[in-house]
Amino acid sequence: MTPRPAPALAPDTPPTPSRTRLWWEIAIVLALGLGQSAVYAIVQLAYRLTDEKPLADQVATLNPSRSDRELFDLIYQVLSIGFSIVPVLLVCFLLWQSSRPHLGRLGLDGTRIGRDASGGILLVLAIGIPGLALYLVGRMLGLFVAVNPAGLDAYWWTVPVLLLAAARASLQEEFVVLGYLFARLKQLGWGPWTIIIATSVLRASYHLYQGPGAFIGNFAMGMLFGWLFLRTGRLLPFLVAHFLIDATVFVGYPWAAATWPALFGLPA
Repeated sequence: MTPRPAPALAPDTPPTPSRTRLWWEIAIVLALGLGQSAVYAIVQLAYRLTDEKPLADQVATLNPSRSDRELFDLIYQVLSIGFSIVPVLLVCFLLWQSSRPHLGRLGLDGTRIGRDASGGILLVLAIGIPGLALYLVGRMLGLFVAVNPAGLDAYWWTVPVLLLAAARASLQEEFVVLGYLFARLKQLGWGPWTIIIATSVLRASYHLYQGPGAFIGNFAMGMLFGWLFLRTGRLLPFLVAHFLIDATVFVGYPWAAATWPALFGLPA
C-alpha cells in the first residue's frame, strides 16, 4: 500500500501578540530611550522651576563636552551616539517583515526617495522658521531657558560629531514616535487622533528640560508630523526634516548666538 503523502506545512507565521504583551513591549522600548528622556526632562524642569535663578537666566546645553581630554571626548561622544541608536535597531527588529518591504510598517519601502527628501526640505521651512520665532518670543516671556546646542570645544571633529548627533536625534525620535508607536498603538485599536495627540505629548515631554515653551513648540510639531504621517504613511520626509533642522541648529546656532548674544541669551 502506497503511503499517503504528508500535507504541505503552511509557512510559519508569527503569532499575533496579546494586548498585554504589546503594552510591555512599548514600555520596554520607551524605557530604553525616549520614555527615559521624558522622565528626566520632567524632573529637570521641576528642578529648574524651583531654583533660585529665574528660568530665563538658566542655560541648557544639548551636546556638552564629556571629557577635558580631546581623544576621550571624541570616544565618549561616538559611544553615546552609537548606544542611543539601539532603540531604533530594536523597533526595526520588532517590526521587521519577512516579505518586502521589510520595514513597510515603519513607512520605509525604498521608493520615491527623491520625492520624500524634497518633502522633508519643505517641512524644514514649515517648522524651522516658526520654531525659531517661538523660541525668541518664549525667551522674552521667560518660557525657555537659553539653549546652547553645541557645548563642545572647537576640534577638527566637532562639526562631524554634531552632524552625527543630529542624525541620532532624527532616527531615534521619528523611528520610535512616528514609525513604531503609530504601528503598535494602531494594533491596540487606538483611533488616529488619539495616537497623534498621545505621541505629540510624548514628543513634547522629553523636551521639557528646555522650559515650558519647548513643550508647546514640540507638541505643535508632533501634531503636524503625526497628521502628515497618518496621511502619507512615509517616514523618510520626517527623518530628512528632523535631521536638517537639528543640523542647522547644532552647527549654525552657536555662530548666530555668538554674533548676536543679546538676542539669543547665551553667556559670553
